[in-house]
Amino acid sequence: KVFFESMPGFFVTGNLYRPKKITGKVPGILCPHGHWPNGRFYDMGEQAVKQAIIIGAERFENGGRSPLQARCVQLARMGCIVFHYDMLGYADSRQLSFELVHRFAKQRPEANDPQQWGLFSPQAESRLQSVMGLQTYNSIRSLDFLLSLPEVDPQRIGVTGASGGGTQTMILSAIDDRVAVSVPCVMVSTAMQGGCTCENACLLRIDTGNVEFAALFAPKPLAMTAADDWTREMRTKGFPELKALYTLLGAPDNVALFDFTHFKHNYNHVSRAHMYLWMNRHLKLGLPEPILERDYNRLTARELTVWDEKHPPPPGGFDFERQLLQWWDADARKQLDELVPMNRRELNEYRRVVGGAIDIMVGRRLPDAKQIEFEDTLKEDRGDYFLIGGLLKNAAWRTANPVLFLHPKIWNGQVVLWLDQSGKQVLFAGDQPAPQARRLLKAGFAVAGIDLLYQGEFLPDGKPLARTRKVDNPREAAAYTFGYNHTVFASRVHDVLTMLSFCRHHEFEPEAIHVLAGPKTAEIAAAARAQSADTVRSLAVHTGGFRFANVADIFSPDFWPGGAKYHDIEGLFALGAPGDTWIAGERSLPVVEAIYKAAGARRRLVLARSADDSWLGDAIDWIIDRAEIAD
Repeated sequence: KVFFESMPGFFVTGNLYRPKKITGKVPGILCPHGHWPNGRFYDMGEQAVKQAIIIGAERFENGGRSPLQARCVQLARMGCIVFHYDMLGYADSRQLSFELVHRFAKQRPEANDPQQWGLFSPQAESRLQSVMGLQTYNSIRSLDFLLSLPEVDPQRIGVTGASGGGTQTMILSAIDDRVAVSVPCVMVSTAMQGGCTCENACLLRIDTGNVEFAALFAPKPLAMTAADDWTREMRTKGFPELKALYTLLGAPDNVALFDFTHFKHNYNHVSRAHMYLWMNRHLKLGLPEPILERDYNRLTARELTVWDEKHPPPPGGFDFERQLLQWWDADARKQLDELVPMNRRELNEYRRVVGGAIDIMVGRRLPDAKQIEFEDTLKEDRGDYFLIGGLLKNAAWRTANPVLFLHPKIWNGQVVLWLDQSGKQVLFAGDQPAPQARRLLKAGFAVAGIDLLYQGEFLPDGKPLARTRKVDNPREAAAYTFGYNHTVFASRVHDVLTMLSFCRHHEFEPEAIHVLAGPKTAEIAAAARAQSADTVRSLAVHTGGFRFANVADIFSPDFWPGGAKYHDIEGLFALGAPGDTWIAGERSLPVVEAIYKAAGARRRLVLARSADDSWLGDAIDWIIDRAEIAD
C-alpha cells in the first residue's frame, strides 16, 4: 500500500505489486486505471463477469471481476514491479472530489476569486491550472516513485492503461523520456479525444490530437488497442499514419494496433494478453509465449485501501482545493522570478522559457508574406494623402480583415499601425482623419488601421463583443472550447501578425514599423510584438492597468489561458526587449525594467507619467522623436 505527497499536502495513492523473487534489476510498469467505477477498487460484479466469460472477453470469474487488478497481478508474475495508482477523485484519492474532477459542469461563483480561486475558474485557467495538469503531474511523480525503488531498472519502464488511463499513458509517454514502452488502450483515435474534464486542458489540442500525441513516442515501442467505440476506425484512420512515421524512422515493427472491434470499450483479457506479449518482447522479459493469465485471489476495497486508523485520509474539500492552487501558483511564480535575468546570458534563458510558453499560447508567429493577399476595394486621392482600403487575407490561417491605410504623398518610409477597440475607425473623426492621425500624416508617416476579429465591420449591429462563442457542450469548463480552439484574444494577435507581415514585406519596403495601442488593445500589441521578432521598431501603449489575472469570465474576449502565469502582461513587454517601448498607465513594471537593464537597453524603455487624457498625444510625440533619432 502506497501513499506519498506529489505536492505539499496533496497525496498520490495506490498499490504496489512485486514479484516474490527478484534477482538484480527488473522492469517497472505504471498502471493508470481510467474511468472504471470506483477505479482501483473496481468490481465488475458476478453477473457481468459471467457474461464476459461467455463472449470470450475474460477467462476467470474471480480474476475477471477486476481486470485492473488482473493486469497488475499478471505483470508482477512476469517479473515486473507494478504501481497501480489512483486517478483524482477515485478510490483513496478523494481530496478533490469525483464530482469536481470528472463531473464539473457549472462555474462556481465562490471559486471565482482573484485571491482564493478554485479549479475551472478563469483565475485557474489563466495560470494553466487544471485537473488534467494535476493528474499528469501525479503520473510523473508516480514514475519518480517507481524509479526510487532500488530493484527497478530505469532503462525498462513501461506504462499501460485504458480509456482515461489510456489518455494518461499517451500523455506521460509523450512528455517523459524515461518511459521505454507504451501501451495506451482504447483511446488513440481521430474521433472523440477524451470526454472527461480530466482529459482536457486549455491549449492542449489546438491543431493537433491524440494520434499525434501517440506519435511523439516514436520510434520507441508503442502498441494500441481498438474496440467498438470511438477507436473503431483506427485501423484506417490514424494507425496507417503512425505506421508510416515508424517506417520513416526505421522502426516499423515498433508500432502495433490490436484491433478488437467485436468488443465494446474495454481492457479485457484479450487486449491484456496482447499487451503482455508486447511488454515481454520489448522489456526483454524472456518468457515463453503465448502468455495467458492464471486466476488469482481478488482483493476487496477494504484490503486495497491505504487509509486506516493508523493512516487517516488527509483533508480535502474546497479549502484544500484553494490552498493547493495557491501553493502551485506561488511555486510557479518563485521559479519564474528566479529566471528574471541580471545579465545578457541569463536573458537568453528567460526568453527560452517564457518566450517558449508564449509561443505555444499565441500559437502563431509572423506569417510568410506569400500566404497574404490584399484585395483593395478603395483608393481615393485626398490631396496630401491617399486613402486605401480593402480586405487583408491570410490564406493559410483562413482569415480576412478589413483594413485602411492613410498614405502621405511625401512619405518618410515609416508606418504606424494604430490598434484600437473600435478597429480601423479610430483613424477617422467623421469623414476626415482624426487629429492625431493627421499629425502622423503631416510628419510623413503612413498610418494603418485594422478591424481585428469581432471589431468594426465584424459587428453588424455595432455592439462590442461581450462574450465569446463556445462549443456545443453544456459543461462550463473552458477546456472544451479552448482546448481545441484559439481564444478571441489569440485570434486578434494573429490578425495583428498578419498585418505586420504585410507591412514589413510590402513592395514599398518600409524602413520601420511602429505600433500604437490604447486600453483594450495594448496587451494584443505586446503579444504580437513578442511574436514578430524585430519587425516592430517601437511600441507605444496605454495599458489601462490591464492584467490577465483580473479577467473574471472564461468567455470574456480578454480571456487567455496562461495569460497570467508568465509574469502576465509584463512578460509580453519583457519579450520585446531591447526594442523601443513607451508604456503609460503603469506605476512600475519591475520585471520589464530588470530585463531591459539586463539587455543593456534601459534607456529604450519609457514608463510614461502621462495623464489618461493626454497619453495619446505624448505617445505620438515619442514615436515621432524615435523616428527622427533613428534617421
